Amino acid sequence: MAAKLVVSLALLYLLFSRVDTAELWHDARRASLLWLFIALLIYTLNVVASSWRWHLLLEAQRIRVPGRTLLGSLLVAGFFNNFLPSNIGGDVIRIRDTAPAAQSKTLATMVVLVDRGLGLLALVLIAACGATFARTGSAPIWPSWLWATFAIGAAIIAPAMYSPAGVARLLRPLTILHPEWVGERIETMTSSLMRFREKPRALLGCFSGAIVVQGLVVVFYVAVARALNVPITPWDLAVIVPLSLVVQMLPISMNGFGVREATFSFYFTRIGLPIGSAVLLSLVAAGVMMVFSLSGAAVYVSRGR
Repeated sequence: MAAKLVVSLALLYLLFSRVDTAELWHDARRASLLWLFIALLIYTLNVVASSWRWHLLLEAQRIRVPGRTLLGSLLVAGFFNNFLPSNIGGDVIRIRDTAPAAQSKTLATMVVLVDRGLGLLALVLIAACGATFARTGSAPIWPSWLWATFAIGAAIIAPAMYSPAGVARLLRPLTILHPEWVGERIETMTSSLMRFREKPRALLGCFSGAIVVQGLVVVFYVAVARALNVPITPWDLAVIVPLSLVVQMLPISMNGFGVREATFSFYFTRIGLPIGSAVLLSLVAAGVMMVFSLSGAAVYVSRGR
C-alpha cells in the first residue's frame, strides 16, 4: 500500500510540476454544470447496463437474484473501488452478494470473472475501433496492435467457453496442492462453463452489453470534455479511455491515481494537446465518478450490517 501511494504521489507531483495549477483551477471552476450533470446521467446508465449484463450471466447459471439487488450490489462495489485502496474490493462485494443465491462462492466468482473477461475484450474492441477511425496521425497506438490484441483475447476466451473439459485438464495439475478442495472447485468451474456453452445467447448478450457499457464510459468522458472545453475528438477518447482503464487494473498505484493521469498526458502530448488538459479531464472525470459512487455508501449503510 505504501508503494502504491508513493507511485501515485510521485506521478501526480511530476505532472503538476509541468502545468500551471492556477490556470488548471481556473479552468475547472469554469466547467459547465449542465454537461457535468449530463455526464452523471450517462454514468448512471452505465451502471444500469452493467447490472443487466450481470443478470444475463447469472440467469445462464440458473441463479435467481432480483435486479434491484444486483444494482445495489454494483453501487456498493463502485463505492469500495473508489474509496478503498484496491481495485478488486468491488468484485469481492459482488461475489459475496451473489454467493448465497448461487450456493457456491466458486460459482459466484466464475460469473464475475466471465463478466470481467468479456468487459476487457469489449474495451479492446472499443479502443481498436477508435484508433481505426481517429484522424490523428501521431496517435501512439496503432490500430493493428489493438485488433491483434482483440483477436488474441477472443482466441483465448472462445476455447474456454466451448471446451470446458480442456480447461479442466489444464487446471488438473493444481490438485497436487489439495486434491479434494481444488478438485471440487475445478469441477464447479467446469460445470459453470458447460452451462455457459449451453446458453450462447447469454454470452452474446453479455458481450453486446459490455460493448454498450464501455461505449457509455467513452461517452461519459466526451461529456466531461465538453464541460471543460477540452478540444479532443470522441474517437481519440475511444482509444485513451480504454487504455487508461486497463492501466488502472495494474496493482501499482492507489486506485489508479497518477498512472491514469500519466496515461492521459502521454496520449494528449502525442496528439498535440497540453498536459494540463489531460490532467484536468482525468481528475474531473474521476471526481464525478467518486461523487456518483457515494450512492453506494448510502446503499451499504442501509443494509444495516
